[in-house]
Amino acid sequence: FSTHTTAGITINENADPDVPRDMLHWLKSRIPQNGEFRHGEGNADAHLKTSLFGVSQTVIVDEGRLALGTWQGVFLAEFDGPRTRKVLVKVIPTT
Repeated sequence: FSTHTTAGITINENADPDVPRDMLHWLKSRIPQNGEFRHGEGNADAHLKTSLFGVSQTVIVDEGRLALGTWQGVFLAEFDGPRTRKVLVKVIPTT
């Protein structure tokens, strides 16, 4: 869980570095930083992008390892930085 309103968490391909690049390129073209926003801090685009990504993901942990697909990785998507960020992780044991 990301405790920030301008950083999201997503799961996507983690093998080809062009995938995150393509995602950021697409987001910047659709939601430009200098759009006609009224938010006074100048980071309204980051708030919108975070809302699209969401601030949490659920991942199964199996035998101490994340149960992701072969190509998957978990990404903290920073839309207003670089900044120091905090991510909270909770593991719920099964019985």
